[in-house]
Amino acid sequence: MTKPLVVFDLETTGLDMVKDRVIQISYIKVYPDGREERGNELINPEKHLDPFITQLTGFSDEDLKGKPTFKQLSKKLEEVFKGSDIAGFNSNFFDVPMLAEEFLRAGIDFDFSKCRLIDACTIFKKMERRNLAAAYKFYCGRKMEDDFEAHRADQDTEATYRVLMGELDKYAPGANEDEEKVLENDMDKLAEFSKQNDNVDFAGRIIWADVNGVRTEVFNFGKHKGLPVAQVLRMDPGYYSWILAGDFTYNTKQVLTRIRLREAQK
Repeated sequence: MTKPLVVFDLETTGLDMVKDRVIQISYIKVYPDGREERGNELINPEKHLDPFITQLTGFSDEDLKGKPTFKQLSKKLEEVFKGSDIAGFNSNFFDVPMLAEEFLRAGIDFDFSKCRLIDACTIFKKMERRNLAAAYKFYCGRKMEDDFEAHRADQDTEATYRVLMGELDKYAPGANEDEEKVLENDMDKLAEFSKQNDNVDFAGRIIWADVNGVRTEVFNFGKHKGLPVAQVLRMDPGYYSWILAGDFTYNTKQVLTRIRLREAQK
């Protein structure tokens, strides 16, 4: 460690980065000398909790009534996170983006690009092997080297087909007791489930793409979908104003503004 590490988690009113709000933030701040500081704050979201969220978290409107708002806590939390690296579980995909939105709503332009973001969920997925050989052993119950020659496209294709069939069998509706592990044998649903992202902003409105051999930010929605952001800002400057005035996340607007300022300096 070269600077403090803040391990944190959020509970929220939902998963919508624009409309939902944080209701609890808990953190452990670990310093390079081994010291640890713990914090836990309940937050008034200034909105009614859905019954599902109350059931999920155990918090009710009454529990949060009279608690400080995020804006009232924002300066304190900024000091907690400032100058630190940040860690969580699946945090790069939800907790960090949601925290970024709350900071921006509170008028704090916290630059997460200066933090090293460490996601224990990603580490888990990468360290516990997810290659074809591991999948074959898990879903087919045999070692791949016993059935196929290594690094042969035709052999790998056959193994992949058997793995896919094994996945569909294992996660078929009614095949196991875990209701969360259900995968329907439907191509549309399988394709959707398989999607990955390469987001520039947390919401995925702007993504990285290969444009003429160059890794470039492109719009991932609307009339300019697939076009480089820098190109759109030059040919349709009003699009920038439209996004800033629209119902987009603060983070999307923040990222777009930084691209605009960068291009203006060229």
